[in-house]
This record gives sequence, C-alpha cells and structure tokens, in this order.
Amino acid sequence: MNLIVSAIGQGLLWGILGLGLYLTFRILKFPDMTVEGTFPFGACVCVSLITQGTSPFIATLASFGAGLLTGFLTGILYTKGKIPVLLAGILVMTGIYSINLRVLGKATVGLLNQNTLLNTGMLRELPNSFPSVTLGLILLTLLILLLALFLNTDLGQAFIATGDNKLMARSLGINTDNMEILGLMISNGLIGLCGGLIAQNDGYADVNMGVGTIVIGLAAIIIGEVAFGELSLTARLVAVILGSILYRFVLLIVLKLGFSTNDFKLLSSLILALCLMLPVLEKKFNFSKTLKKGVQKP
Repeated sequence: MNLIVSAIGQGLLWGILGLGLYLTFRILKFPDMTVEGTFPFGACVCVSLITQGTSPFIATLASFGAGLLTGFLTGILYTKGKIPVLLAGILVMTGIYSINLRVLGKATVGLLNQNTLLNTGMLRELPNSFPSVTLGLILLTLLILLLALFLNTDLGQAFIATGDNKLMARSLGINTDNMEILGLMISNGLIGLCGGLIAQNDGYADVNMGVGTIVIGLAAIIIGEVAFGELSLTARLVAVILGSILYRFVLLIVLKLGFSTNDFKLLSSLILALCLMLPVLEKKFNFSKTLKKGVQKP
C-alpha cells in the first residue's frame, strides 16, 4: 500500500514537469532541451536556499524563478540570436551545469534535518508518502486552473496560434517572438518548480539529476494521450498528470518484476518509444478492428 501511495505522490509531483513540457512540445511544437538543465537548476537553487536557512516556501518560489530565467535565456537565443531552438536549449543546458556546481558548492547536497514543504505544517502529521500526494494535488489543482485560465485569454489564444501557424499568427499582428519567449519561460518555470519539489521529496539535489528528465516528461504526455485519446485542452492537462501517475505505476511493476533501478532510464526510453510507435503499429496491424471483431463474436 505504501508503495502505491508513493507512486501516486511521485506521479503527481513529476506531473508538473509534464505540464511544463506540454507547453513547448505540444503547443509550441518544438523540442526544448533546456529541460535537462532547468530541472537540476531549480533543485539546486531550492536546496541551497533551504540549507542556508531560507523558508521552504520562498526556496520553492525561487526554483520557479530559476526556471523562468533559463527559459528566458533559451528564448532570447532562439528568437533574437536566431539559433535553432534545439541547439539553444543544449547551450543553456550545458552552461547551467557549471552554475549548478557554483550554487551547490559541490556535486550533491542533502536536506537531512532541514525543513521542507513536505515536513512542515499539517503535512508533518500525515503518514509516510501522503505529504507528497497532498501537496501534489493542491499544487496541480492550482496550476491547471491557472493554465486553463491563461490559455483561454486573448494572450493565451495568441500563444496557441503561434504554435499552430507562426506565419498566420504574424499576419494577425501577433508578436510570435514574444509568444515563444513567454512559452519557454512558463514551461521552464514549471520545470524548475518541479525540480525544487522533487529535491525536497527525495531529500537532496544533485547536479546530474536532470539526465533523462525530458524522457520522463514526454512519457507522461504520450501515455496520457494514448490512454485517454482526444480531449479538450484543459482535459489534456489533466491527462498529462494521469499519464505521469500511470508511468510511475509502470515503473513500480517493472521494479516488482525484479529489474534493477539502474535499468529505469533504459526502460523509460523503451516505454516512450513504444507509446510513440503506437499510431504506426495501429495503422499497420489495426488492433482496434481486431479487438472489435473479437468482442462481437458470440
């Protein structure tokens, strides 16, 4: 039971990463490699501040601010420097590695005996693993509401239009460069926030903890889309969270089958590759039609 609750809590917290990545991967429709630098940057900033006596709440907000900064840098390199977005993200991600070392002072810093969002206030009284579930539900409810409200404003619609068709958006008078910078900032802000929360949940920050995070975020998005199909935009945001939880359950099952935790990143890549290939496999083998025939048989 504790493992199940822990998987749900992890899925909820990592779901914030999925939400951030959804804005760039699905709405703006470009790959942002800044993710793998932003995530540990948010974690390092958060842990460094907490160990220096800063309030966990302020430290968590700072992790969001750190993400905004990295997104802004990538956006400027892409829109003003005319560097391809993939390369711009890689450049920022690479540079942040050295900054993370300076922020932490060493490769890994723990939070032993430090106050975090997960062990303060009423969350301290909850059973093991329940603080992450409670905090995750509260934050995600707030974030999804805020994102849904934003995407339904004129500014949000301009942001969506930029991702749908940049040339058409420009013809309508939309400053697409500003929209892309805004999208990268919000996306990376959420990813930095996720880094800060995961660091508090795991009890440490490490400069290498961003490796593979883009796969985790994409897995949440793809699994949510495969599992729940065509949905409204707000429902898709919820589906990303549910996809993140399902992904954690898949990893839990894999762990129960006897695989090592060292295999998680390989398994994550295989799961994501399979999910991405499902439309092609469906078209080739027509699984749904075969399943329907099987159901209709007396």
